[in-house]
Amino acid sequence: MSTSTNTPEGLGSLPPISCPPNLSQDALLHFPAFRVWFATLQRSLSRQQFPSHEFHKDPYVLRKIDVQSVDFFNGGRLGFVKLKADVSTAGGENLPGSVFLRGGSVGMLLLLQPDDILPTSENDKWAVLTVQPRIPAGSLAFSEIPAGMLDNSGAFAGKAAAEIQEETGLTIPQGELVDMTSLALQSMGEQSDGETLQQGVYPSPGGSDEFIPLFLCNKRMPRKDIEALQGKLTGLRQHGEKITLKVVPLKDLWKEGIRDGKTLAAWALYMGLKRDNKL
Repeated sequence: MSTSTNTPEGLGSLPPISCPPNLSQDALLHFPAFRVWFATLQRSLSRQQFPSHEFHKDPYVLRKIDVQSVDFFNGGRLGFVKLKADVSTAGGENLPGSVFLRGGSVGMLLLLQPDDILPTSENDKWAVLTVQPRIPAGSLAFSEIPAGMLDNSGAFAGKAAAEIQEETGLTIPQGELVDMTSLALQSMGEQSDGETLQQGVYPSPGGSDEFIPLFLCNKRMPRKDIEALQGKLTGLRQHGEKITLKVVPLKDLWKEGIRDGKTLAAWALYMGLKRDNKL
């Protein structure tokens, strides 16, 4: 096990860190998901300095980090990290600190509308779902909106456009995507609670750092082309993807994707932004 208190550029002061033998500390400190999580936590902890903060009199401190296990992707790229963060007060009061680091993802609400009706009509809009194996959920046929993990570039819109093409076969220019999460945050004056988090939805903040910017794409196309997508097999087979497309009426999206948090979040954002005339 290795430990260090070095301060790499951009991370500020680090607590003691222990890593398993198959992970160097340098690799951890350059892992984008770790850097984002650590910086975000440090910003939140620093807010305790203000007298108005509820923890000001007995502040929490990040005292150490124990990396328990790691998973690597093809090519040896660091993929997932499981760690335990010791966040406690001087009196020994601890906060739950088990963290599954995987970084950000993107989700896309892809709406299709036949080009034989008025573009301003909300009627006859269809949403595209992917049905694929999701072993962590114990399913070989999990329905969800198109989604994918971010690469190291952090280019949200570009990654969303690429995932749409990979999972549906449709080419969508990056400029046609609307970042619904950012639009909603802007409409409410950013983070009214003072927290500086990532501009995305956190599906499981009690155990994972994952955040998901949710994008919208409205595409008009011939009705026959929309119908041809139903049941289409897609996905990158070399990456283990086995995806079947499912096209459902927009009005039924919340029922068809009821088990998937990002699908429900995308549907709620779309309905809320439409109601407030933001879309």
